[in-house]
Amino acid sequence: MSKRIVEVFTAGCPLCDETVKLVRELACSNCQVQVWDLRTESATDEGLEKAAQYEIHRVPAVVVNGQLAKCCQNQQPISREQLLAAGIGQG
Repeated sequence: MSKRIVEVFTAGCPLCDETVKLVRELACSNCQVQVWDLRTESATDEGLEKAAQYEIHRVPAVVVNGQLAKCCQNQQPISREQLLAAGIGQG
């Protein structure tokens, strides 16, 4: 049986750290956990390429066997229009 590949994409924030901790706690001997730090000073080309491939726009994000976990789906980059619609900059 091949190992389940679990990739966690982070940026060093407290929420990211908690997600990494939780994934590692839940991982079994059949799970291979890979953490990708996307901070500019820590990011590798491979990690950045994988984040783009999985269309990750926010972290933390978890990918299992090449599929973005359901809890991390529907991520869209925040746009100027979305921020304005939320009332930011509306006096």
